[in-house]
Amino acid sequence: MDDVEKGFDALMQKIEALQENEKALAETIRENEARLLQNMATSAIPVVKIVGLNMLKKGKQDTKGEIYDPQYYSQKMIILGKSEQPSAFRPDNPSMPVVDQFCVLSEDGDFFELMYSFDGFLTDSYLNPVTAKRALEVYGYDIMFMLYRAMHDYLKNEEALLASLEIVIGYVFGKKQQE
Repeated sequence: MDDVEKGFDALMQKIEALQENEKALAETIRENEARLLQNMATSAIPVVKIVGLNMLKKGKQDTKGEIYDPQYYSQKMIILGKSEQPSAFRPDNPSMPVVDQFCVLSEDGDFFELMYSFDGFLTDSYLNPVTAKRALEVYGYDIMFMLYRAMHDYLKNEEALLASLEIVIGYVFGKKQQE
């Protein structure tokens, strides 16, 4: 019975040591979360250039809610998050209330808050630059997860595309597919 108790005590000590190490590592990550997010953003630049969208900058809205005469931002962006409580007004024009507010990553690796306003006829936006730290403060870890998820999904799509291309090339050149 003493051997069982000694073994159990040794296991408990290892568990406690691992938990302390886990806490220390988690704290290190929290202290460097903005750096991690910025490094992820920098690494994602080539992907944003490929899969990013040209976001609406300004457009008129007809009575059916359709946008016409749209203008778009020149650089592509991916949306990482949406604010549940948008800012009361835009920094560039305090008389413009914000209807929707998104955290986006540009093809340059920069974070922005894309703030949309609507006056009943014109949908207008403002691209507010934010740091990675500020983006995490406002939008939380969801944006980090969404960036990771975008990269993961892109990788899966690239793998599927490559597999399909290999099949087509094998078919064209009459080679049997490797199994």
